Amino acid sequence: MTTEAADFVADVLAIAAHRDDVEQTCGGTLLRMAARGLRTAILDLTQGEAGTRGSAEERAQEAAQAARLLGVGYRQALSLPDGAVQNTLENRIEIARVLRQLRPRVVILPYWQARHPDHATTGVLGYDACFLSGLAKVETGLPPHRPFKIVYASLYADVRPSFIVDITPFIEQRLAALMAYRSQYANQAAGGGLFVPEEEIRERTFAEARHYGLLAGVRYGEPFVQKEVGLVDDLTLVPVQSI
Repeated sequence: MTTEAADFVADVLAIAAHRDDVEQTCGGTLLRMAARGLRTAILDLTQGEAGTRGSAEERAQEAAQAARLLGVGYRQALSLPDGAVQNTLENRIEIARVLRQLRPRVVILPYWQARHPDHATTGVLGYDACFLSGLAKVETGLPPHRPFKIVYASLYADVRPSFIVDITPFIEQRLAALMAYRSQYANQAAGGGLFVPEEEIRERTFAEARHYGLLAGVRYGEPFVQKEVGLVDDLTLVPVQSI
């Protein structure tokens, strides 16, 4: 599941505030990238110590199992305070150090507007860290690296996606990775009024993926936003039928 950072270079790195955020928003995309032979990695910024359910230790074990199911080659959790992630220079440098170790071409971040402040902050903090990582005079002990592409996982944002990734062949594995977090999603008294009942998770997960898949003419999809304008070389090869 994991490799020492010094020995692993990632093509795609997903950065999220909490263990299980990636599984909810872009797990199918990581599965698709791994199936294409790309090297994938996850950086969780917190340990999960402030969660209503479970403990940081339980979530660490669950995250390791989920990473195996997602086929990622590297996963690390930093120790930023759960529930109080801040966009500070210290935190930007800590993330930049990981970026310089893994040297990803693509970074996936949470959308910059979200109900949970940690998620929204991570979207901005991650972008700022990507920029800082490319500055040669910022000392981390590693050579500078700036990802070529940053995209935002927008599953829970009320925003029109820039594009959809077809996750149809991976929908069951994506759900299995999410349900590896038994401390979070198994029925229990703690947080009973806040969490979706376990028996409804499959239906909701598939319904969301079906909605975004329909937007792109596939069965199941995950949505993303990019800030840049897209570039097309051949109009006859643009996917998704208009009529």
